[in-house]
Amino acid sequence: MRSETTHPRQTAAPAWRGGFGRLWSAAVVSRFGDALRGAALPLLAVELTDSALLVALVTACGFLPWLLFGLIGGALADRVDQRRAMWITDVLRGLLMAAFALAVWQDRAGIALLLVLAFALTALQTVFDNAATALLPVVVPTAALGTANGRLLAGQEAVHRFAGTPLVPVLVGAGAAVPYAVDAASYLLAAALVAGLPHRRRPAAERPRTPLRRDVADGLRGLWADPVLRGVCAATVVANTGFGALVATLVLHLTGWLGAGTTGYALALTAYGIGSVTGGVAAGRVSAALGAPRTLVWAGLAQAACLTAFGTVRSLPAAGAALAVLGFAGMLWTATEITVLQRRSPAGAIGRTSAAFRTLSISVVPLGAVLGGVLAGSLGENTPALAAAVLTGLGVVALGPAARSGIN
Repeated sequence: MRSETTHPRQTAAPAWRGGFGRLWSAAVVSRFGDALRGAALPLLAVELTDSALLVALVTACGFLPWLLFGLIGGALADRVDQRRAMWITDVLRGLLMAAFALAVWQDRAGIALLLVLAFALTALQTVFDNAATALLPVVVPTAALGTANGRLLAGQEAVHRFAGTPLVPVLVGAGAAVPYAVDAASYLLAAALVAGLPHRRRPAAERPRTPLRRDVADGLRGLWADPVLRGVCAATVVANTGFGALVATLVLHLTGWLGAGTTGYALALTAYGIGSVTGGVAAGRVSAALGAPRTLVWAGLAQAACLTAFGTVRSLPAAGAALAVLGFAGMLWTATEITVLQRRSPAGAIGRTSAAFRTLSISVVPLGAVLGGVLAGSLGENTPALAAAVLTGLGVVALGPAARSGIN
């Protein structure tokens, strides 16, 4: 395991100089572009086809590469210079988006091109995300990891909720290709920021010399062998199944069962975004004060309680409050989970371990979405939220052995 030189409850603010500022800026800029594309692509899809299945496949293609290439992406992230892998990946994504923007501008974009684009971008993301997870502990000291992860997540959530998505109607009004052109520019700017990070020559002991297939297996074995990582991953897998059900049916819950309408739906999502950003900012301090085990347990219990209230109380103010606390607690969970992963992964194997963790936790989201659809259609539009509450509670139970063994 990675050696710890500080007490797990010590915390420090990461210095903006020395690399973290560039890494944070690159992550935020890239997420801004992602928000534009994420909101604009479904709008384009429904213009290109009347098939609900094809529209849904555009979203599915955003998950499929994690199942196919997620573990390989993590192994590659441990073999190469993570800084170089990130900026090269962003350059490739920028070029893909620029070509797509050109196709939209010339009215040559079809639904097949959207499917290919969504698949290709996520395939590249498997390398980028795992490399970024492995690079952060190099850029900031161990004691600052919790705060650094929280600030990264908060910045990304803020631009996604309050800058990127609301700007889409304005950009689409300027031209159908404009959101994708801006997304392309965001990738290229992020690549320039990452390329300017200080270069670190990796010790020979951290460079895998085994076949790629063995590296993938090592990542899975490393995750399974550590009781803490295994427990946190199991808890996340169970909880993510519930959140897949919730997200897939959230619009039905708010506009149908709650009768909130479009305006109420937007207000509820805004409340969730405010809670998420606040949780990201507070994550480092909360984790330092409570310790990682208690932070994860209390964050999980708070989410289960909010989901229960969300699924039983028919009141828009109550729903907004529940979603705000849900976002806050969810961001605490995510930031702490990533920090634990970075601290406990073996030296030189963070990419492989994080890939195994991400692949397992993301793979259940589509399953949860199907479960949510079945529950909403057969038992009522509020039942996915209640199912998510139960599954999140079970996730806390799954976390128990890991918490008792001592998470740092």
